[in-house]
Order: sequence, then structure tokens, then C-alpha cells
Amino acid sequence: MEQPKYKRVILKLSGEALSGEVGYGLEGNVLNSMALQVKELVDAGVEVAIVVGGGNIWRGVAGAKRGIDRATADYMGMLATVINALALQDAIEAIGLESRVMTSIEMREVAEPYIKRRATRHLEKGRVVIFGAGTGNPYFSTDTTAALRAAEMGVDAILMAKKVDGVYDDDPKTNPNAKKFDTLRYIDVLNQGLKVMDSTAISLCMDNNIPLIVFDMMTPGNMKRAAMGEKIGTYVGR
Repeated sequence: MEQPKYKRVILKLSGEALSGEVGYGLEGNVLNSMALQVKELVDAGVEVAIVVGGGNIWRGVAGAKRGIDRATADYMGMLATVINALALQDAIEAIGLESRVMTSIEMREVAEPYIKRRATRHLEKGRVVIFGAGTGNPYFSTDTTAALRAAEMGVDAILMAKKVDGVYDDDPKTNPNAKKFDTLRYIDVLNQGLKVMDSTAISLCMDNNIPLIVFDMMTPGNMKRAAMGEKIGTYVGR
């Protein structure tokens, strides 16, 4: 059997991605599709950890603009990520995979507290680990969470599952002439202000030499293709 290029990965899923075409809440078909693609990774011998956002339920920045204290708004966003993590766990376990939700804010009745060694052990046992509640601190995005956990867990790559098939120099939905990049350097992303990850997360990936693969999550099999090293989407590295 062909061996994966990246044997331990973090899959970064935005909250908006889980809402499908509706744009808010959770879409069952999307959850099931994500679960099936994660199973393909596990069956191929890839250790999978997932960082999920909460933008389909609540965004801290948007809440702050409405007059809510920024730290409070961000904590509300962290709770939204836990809702998504539990929904994703349910979809994953419904197809026969073992999983664990681990959170940066303790809520032992619904999830395990994040402990690096315990998370590593879960991955080694073939369990899918889903990280919720961001970093546990306000003012940090789930992009930064993905980069931080990737550095801590010693992953080989971050798979950025998006609703578009890569990174463009403009919004391809509004600009039909937008140019897609096949490869990018970290510094190019920072200098050009490209919306791959926020600057803190990109800098952390650059400092730790963690490659990013940005790809279309809605195409079945793309997660596995990315983990196997096929040229899909956009590769971001040195």
C-alpha cells in the first residue's frame, strides 16, 4: 500500500465550512462528508488531529464590534468551537472511528482537558483528536491554535480545508480573473497579505517549518490526496 507523505497532520476546519451553503449552524451532509474523508486518512495510516473554528455560530471579532467586551466575545467564540467539535466527534464515531475531544478550557463533563502527552498517545492509538476552545486565550484565532498545536504535536503538515481550491491573489467568487497560486513561501503570504492564515499563525508555521496545504474540502478524496503528497490546491512552505 502506498505510504502517506505526511504521517501526522492537523486538519484545520473553519466553522463556516461546516455550515454548508446555509452560512450558519451545522449542515449534516457536510459533517458526514468530513467524517468520511477523515476515515480515508486514518485508513491510509495517517494520524489525524483536527482544529475546528466556530464562525458558523459566533465570531469574537464580530461580537466586539457590537459592543461586547473583546475578551468576553472571544470566550463565547471558544465555546462555539466546542459545539462544533462535539458535532464532528459524533459524525466521526458514527462511521466507526474512535475520537477524543480535547479542550483548552476545562469542561470535563463533555471533553478531556488538553494535555500534550495524552493527545499524542491518542494519536498513536489511531484515535482522531479534535481540539476545541482555541488556545484558551482571547485575542488568538483558531488559525493560531492550529499552528500552535502543530508545533507542539510535531505534525508533518497542516491541511487547510476550505471552500475554495487554493490560495488566490483576489476573491475568485467576485473576480473571475483572480490568479491561483500553486506554491507560496511563508514570507510571500505575509508580504502580500494573502488570506491563508492570520499573520501570527503564518509566522509560527514559518518559525517551525510546518508546511500548509490549502485545498477544496468539498471534493471527495482531497484530504487523502493532500496527505499522500499529490499536487492539489496550494502548497505554502519555505
